[in-house]
Amino acid sequence: MKKEEMIHKRMNDINTFQAHENEVYLRGTDEYGQEFQICFDSYDFLEWIDKEQIEYIKEQLTKYIKTK
Repeated sequence: MKKEEMIHKRMNDINTFQAHENEVYLRGTDEYGQEFQICFDSYDFLEWIDKEQIEYIKEQLTKYIKTK
């Protein structure tokens, strides 16, 4: 059985955010300048991106900025 390869993309520029019904959309450009969009289930998105996660992201970004 062949192992599925994970898709790995980098969203370099987020230019659109939309929440509609039970979906959250982020749209932007990838590492090659090509447009792409990712869609999340709204409930799952809110369950994962809570206050603690936001604080963790801020802490990691602050560490990164201080090393540059």
